[in-house]
Amino acid sequence: MKRFLMASGLVCILVVGAWAAAAPANFSGTWVLDKAKSEGINPRMADVDVTMMITQDEKQIAVETKYTGGAQERPAQKTTYMLDGSETTAEVGGRMPGKATLKAKWMMDGKVLELNTVRNVTFQDNPVTITIKEHWELADGGKLLKIHRTTESPRGAQEEKLSFNKK
Repeated sequence: MKRFLMASGLVCILVVGAWAAAAPANFSGTWVLDKAKSEGINPRMADVDVTMMITQDEKQIAVETKYTGGAQERPAQKTTYMLDGSETTAEVGGRMPGKATLKAKWMMDGKVLELNTVRNVTFQDNPVTITIKEHWELADGGKLLKIHRTTESPRGAQEEKLSFNKK
């Protein structure tokens, strides 16, 4: 009986440990851009506040990004990525309307989420493709969201390291 209890306890510990290790990061919450901790932010964003509201379940992650302040009003952007790696599409509004193809992929055993966005938009009556790759990870016990963003466009490559504090 003692051996059975020890073996059962060990199996429970292994199962719970494997489940905890396999659970991917959850980015749900309201996040506010911390410009002091960020690098490479476009100078046009100097007087703009950025807030992201994120909801996530096992199937998808939905992100609503709001911009306040600044000389130019920017509409909120909503995107939803499927966490099984399948592609979704979204309409892009604003100054450069068009369509975006969205794809998510887990990396590093669920600790990092890679988000890929390909935007096919129109700018001054010309078709433009903008490719954005982001790596998301949590830090500081889940209180800090770090996003490493690389953007490829006709203007060339741009890199940003953004830090968002959880509200």
